[in-house]
Amino acid sequence: MVSLTLFEKLWREPLVADLGGGEALGLVARVFLHERTGSIALESLQAAGRPLLAPRQVFCTMDHVVDTRPGRTDETLMLTGGAFIRATRAAAERAGVQLFDLGDPRQGIVHVISPEQGVVLPGLTVVCPDSHTSTQGAFGALAWGVGSTEAEHAMATGTLRVKRPRTLRITVDGRLGAGVTAKDLALHIISRLSASGARSFAVEYAGEAVEALSMEGRMTLCNMAAELSAFGALVAPDAAALDYLHGRPYAPQDQAWDRAAAHWSTLRSDPDAAFDLEHRFDAAEVAPTVTWGTSPQHAVPLSGRTPAFEDVADQDSRESYDKALAYMGLQPGQALAGLPVDAAFIGSCTNGRLSDLRSAAAVLRGRRVAAGVRAICGPGSMAVNREAEAEGLDQVFRAAGFEWREPGCSMCFFAGAESFAPQARVVTSTNRNFESRQGPGVRSHLASPATVAASAVVGRIADPRELGP
Repeated sequence: MVSLTLFEKLWREPLVADLGGGEALGLVARVFLHERTGSIALESLQAAGRPLLAPRQVFCTMDHVVDTRPGRTDETLMLTGGAFIRATRAAAERAGVQLFDLGDPRQGIVHVISPEQGVVLPGLTVVCPDSHTSTQGAFGALAWGVGSTEAEHAMATGTLRVKRPRTLRITVDGRLGAGVTAKDLALHIISRLSASGARSFAVEYAGEAVEALSMEGRMTLCNMAAELSAFGALVAPDAAALDYLHGRPYAPQDQAWDRAAAHWSTLRSDPDAAFDLEHRFDAAEVAPTVTWGTSPQHAVPLSGRTPAFEDVADQDSRESYDKALAYMGLQPGQALAGLPVDAAFIGSCTNGRLSDLRSAAAVLRGRRVAAGVRAICGPGSMAVNREAEAEGLDQVFRAAGFEWREPGCSMCFFAGAESFAPQARVVTSTNRNFESRQGPGVRSHLASPATVAASAVVGRIADPRELGP
């Protein structure tokens, strides 16, 4: 019997036809849309007179351009945002797809609510017009981002033509230290492999440290595989994944669950399966991490300094290195810890889940945000918002001086037209830090929610472990 990787097993199951040249036609089990692309894809199909093959397998949410300020309506700070929202609502209703609309208790960021609702399940193929669809591979699903045209094809035919990626296993040995999170691990890996380190690969994360992560931690790790330029990311489904999914609204129930769970337990790489490439990391070497430049690969431990060009010449050109330092207003050899910050943001599809908010609240409890620092928290979904408020986490954030927002992508990026001040230095739990990602001229430092909270309190980039209980 041929030994297979988890990816190879997932690739074979939905295979319709081998098209040659490394391409295949595969079945697509789930399509997830959001209002920034949903109306475009749905309206295009409707204009062409093409019905959806399986409307019940298509889901849509309002998340990218919605206003996250309390008391929100369809109108947004982005001039055309309201039009996107209304057009998506109308198109979804005509198509008969499940819409998680504003005001729906299930609404939230697509990659947060898909697992919450059990839309993603082990072994399924899941596509969404969003680069961070890799998040959902944390459950052993083959999930990847597509364009609007590909989403149209998947909705109309239930299939997609896909070029087969190569396989890469990233094994993390040992256990992460106290105060070190999945976000720190993700940044550590990207800093070592570079932002193109997994281009054309499907990544499987493995090892003791990965298995020890919560499902929310695994989602964070798989989310940031996009910052490695990966096709997608996977973690083999185990008891933790099944416990998370059991009883979710769109998950199988009763005997169907038992049959599905028995199959899902087989979804793992065979012991002697061969990968095209392998990397190993020692969890003991991972520390709380922060970015210094304009790429997620520009990351160092909180105790570190901006590197000299010679130290990163294998990843950066001289021009891009100099440009990143100039944009961020930093010098080679400059310490990151102690760098003054103007703002802090906790949220996004990377770190907007309940465990993320708990981690930040543990730092904020009994403390206040430093004078002059604008601090915002945006829960990733209505469910996260309800659970956080039931635990009183919202009161902890508010008492500390944070703005408590409604669910949505919020300040992760500028598409919602809300921005931090030009040249503001922001420590943020999001996934991207390129120029003007969070507004024109804004300087974004990626970090874990705990590091963001500590930095907001101190008013400077700070290690949460040094604040004490």
